[in-house]
Amino acid sequence: MTISPGDRPGENPRATRSVVMAKNGMVVTSQPLASTAGLQVLIEGGNAVDASVTAAATLSVVEPTMTGLGGDLFALLCNGRTDSVYALNASGRAPFGASLEALEDRFPKQRSMPHTGILSISVPGAIDGWEQLLKHHGTISLSRALAPAIEYARNGFVVTEVVANQWKASESLLLRDPTAASTFLPNGRAPKAGETFSNSKLATTLERLSSDGSETFYRGELAHEVSKDLSRRGSWFSETDFSSHRSDWVTPLRTMFRGREILELPPNTQGLTAIEILNILDEYDLESLGHNSPNYLHLFIEAVRIAFADRDAYVADSTAVDTEVIKYLCSKSYAASRRDEIELTRSASRVSAWRQDGPVPPPRVGSGDTVCLAAADSNGNVVSLIQSLFGAFGSGVMAGDTGIVLQNRASLFSIEPRHPNCLAPGKRSFHTLIPAVVLEKNKPLLAFGVMGGDMQAQGHAQVIANFLAFDMNIQEAGEAARARWTGEGVAVESGISSEARSGLSTRMHHLTNEIGGFGGFQGIEIDQVGG
Repeated sequence: MTISPGDRPGENPRATRSVVMAKNGMVVTSQPLASTAGLQVLIEGGNAVDASVTAAATLSVVEPTMTGLGGDLFALLCNGRTDSVYALNASGRAPFGASLEALEDRFPKQRSMPHTGILSISVPGAIDGWEQLLKHHGTISLSRALAPAIEYARNGFVVTEVVANQWKASESLLLRDPTAASTFLPNGRAPKAGETFSNSKLATTLERLSSDGSETFYRGELAHEVSKDLSRRGSWFSETDFSSHRSDWVTPLRTMFRGREILELPPNTQGLTAIEILNILDEYDLESLGHNSPNYLHLFIEAVRIAFADRDAYVADSTAVDTEVIKYLCSKSYAASRRDEIELTRSASRVSAWRQDGPVPPPRVGSGDTVCLAAADSNGNVVSLIQSLFGAFGSGVMAGDTGIVLQNRASLFSIEPRHPNCLAPGKRSFHTLIPAVVLEKNKPLLAFGVMGGDMQAQGHAQVIANFLAFDMNIQEAGEAARARWTGEGVAVESGISSEARSGLSTRMHHLTNEIGGFGGFQGIEIDQVGG
């Protein structure tokens, strides 16, 4: 078996970098320190799950703007021995003290959930997610997985350019919380590229987790410390919110595209959005239309608009959605009915969700800040994992003296009482994080993820179409220029041709001037017959 991001020889006009290939294992992340930490675990005999947890923990230290122990995690993994697929939802829930009435009491004129601050926090699920993955499918201890993260937190790491820019942009948020500012703004500012940053408080927390496991964070001393600090500041949290947390092993959503099986996560994530887009596109002759041609991009954007309307209407905590409705929205028959609504020559003036007569207030998502990674080993185990604080530095609130910045996922709740994603005690919010796996004849072909809020589902569909319809290798598929529906118009990367831009305008699409927000990409292609 060959593990690689592609194997096509010769020149590669649609990508600027060569593919990377390996026989025995691979770890791909957004940060070389994390990739190296995961790869070392593989070299020592660990499996893909061990490597992915190690890499995720390391990313929580070296990319603190994007991810951390205070965030959530989702994963898809394929067992190489049994060909079984497992999906983990390690997202947290709203505090039991949270409610529309409680929000109204605090902010009588609030028209949406606070985007940052103490009321935007939900219970972090990532730490329990790491432990669940290792307990059920790993071979190493949590202590071993956390070792590189502890090293970089205690002794420091060199801040890279991209992270430095994100950090600088978050200074005003961090300054609102003196505790966060004292840790993450040394000398009163964000670290610059090339400077070394360490977080001794986080190192101590990681060492406590290394010795005591996740129990200390959810039911022990750390739970007491964090909940006490949050309560002191006026949050809805109590220790019960942490002790009640649990991750869930769930059944992934599935569809077929170009003869391969696509796996996504079910609600509370937006996985059905990617499936809807692909189902709508699957019956078109995309190959004849041409990659990123005006006609292809028009069809893609219209499919995204339909899928987003359904996402905004129906995706919420699994206890608040009808599973039969979700199953129908992911069906080929439903895609056919929505495909009939698409005009080939012009953009629809308005798109509604299924069985929705009026507009549905969309969740406020934006670009988001996320890390995704993939890992594969020589025994056929493959993992796609995604983890995030949501916004850069999440809520901007650091939990006591733990060195942990807490996520702002509760900001994605609706305050519309009739909406399934409405804020309620102990409820999971709508979530953007979606790992993805593509199977061929029940074997993993591709494990990947695309970062960035609203972009994730759109990016999944474009990468899969690039890979399976336009015959790109994985480097090309992930690097090719993308388009993005913003909710108000279409943003395109610079690699989209002027002909395509003009063609979209002719079809009545409003092109925006937005720069960025097209998502990062990490992925691994698995060649089951290569040698």
